[in-house]
Amino acid sequence: MTAPEATVVAVDEVEALAVDGLRWLTDAARETSGGGLAWTTSPSDDEPDPMLYSGTAGNIPVLLEAWRHFGDDSYADTALRAARSLADTVDGIDDDSLYFGRTGMALVLRTLHEELGAPAAGAAADRAWERVRSRFDGTRWGELFELMGGNAGIGLGALLVGDAELAVLALEPYLRTAEQTSAGVHWAHRAGVGSRLHHVSHGTLGIVLALARVGGATGRADLVELALAGAADVVARDEAGPEGFLVRHSSPQYRPDVTPPVSYGWCHGPAGDAQAFRLLRDITGDPVWPALADRCWHTVTRSGLPERLRPGFWDNNGRCCGTAGVLALACDRIAEQQDPYDFAQVLVADLVARATRDEDGARWSNVDHRATPGDLEPRTGWAMGNAGIVRELLRFVRLSCGGDPRYAFAWPDQPAVPAQPAIRRSGTDAVS
Repeated sequence: MTAPEATVVAVDEVEALAVDGLRWLTDAARETSGGGLAWTTSPSDDEPDPMLYSGTAGNIPVLLEAWRHFGDDSYADTALRAARSLADTVDGIDDDSLYFGRTGMALVLRTLHEELGAPAAGAAADRAWERVRSRFDGTRWGELFELMGGNAGIGLGALLVGDAELAVLALEPYLRTAEQTSAGVHWAHRAGVGSRLHHVSHGTLGIVLALARVGGATGRADLVELALAGAADVVARDEAGPEGFLVRHSSPQYRPDVTPPVSYGWCHGPAGDAQAFRLLRDITGDPVWPALADRCWHTVTRSGLPERLRPGFWDNNGRCCGTAGVLALACDRIAEQQDPYDFAQVLVADLVARATRDEDGARWSNVDHRATPGDLEPRTGWAMGNAGIVRELLRFVRLSCGGDPRYAFAWPDQPAVPAQPAIRRSGTDAVS
């Protein structure tokens, strides 16, 4: 299958859609005691969700993005109000992980302290890190043992706030729990599960990414070596070479009743695999890794996405498992290696076409192909909703106008691009 042809969307239109998406997102916030703001996963939900993955902590970064992008202090003010609810929540949750718990919340609070001069947010972040450290049992923090919910993500978070000791403590258990395979190593993402997952979100490449980044930053060659062994296991599973790269979700298939054998997004597919290979490129300097990232991109751009070719093939607009996550990689490639805008245009045009826009703003519905009707309620958060989508649209607009390709808040598992893009401008009226 060849890459789809690009549909050019005016940059002003993309930016206006992002503004409408921000309006819907901010209007969905709930007042909390003490003047704070919090979000539920979906507007119809009752309980606030503090998580980086799907709630308040993950919504704050797009407010910082909008503040920098537009220079509008109202976005910063909203972020500070959201910080109050996070600060009030950080002691009471029973999860320490990056995406689902205290580590992600602490990262966001620390960023708010540094960017906006919010000492209460900084103090809450310090409390959170003390609690994370105290709950380590010597091997793990909870049931999950991977990037999103376990040690790998906690180690990445600790490294980003300057706690190299905790980062190493979090990653060292992988040395003694690695399972040898014919090509390298892998790990169980939770105890008692026979399947081994392979990709970034819950599988081997997420652990690889954390091992390589922490090992490279702290001079721990053993962690980097283990990362390379994990990557070797995944590379050996490729079914699309020599030009492409595609690895099954898991072996044997995890939850085959609901999980397709292959996916193409950040969480379980080559769009996320490429991020791990970008990091290995930066750590090792070995040309094999950018070549593998290119192979991932070859497969993504020829997969048929973002068209919904068949039920269950591509039903998600979001950052975790859908179009916005692929757009993140497209923009990385534009910034780093002067890739053409063609496929990024395809992705943006699809997000524009699938948005619901009215007097309330803009939002996106994902699809459950097993249900009738299949359109799901729009969500607010980073993973599946407005916060993740709008963040990528704003970055695309900046890149299109020759602006800074970096994010206001860098996600721990997406390697940063250079500060200034060495690329041609695409114009402010239309990307071409």
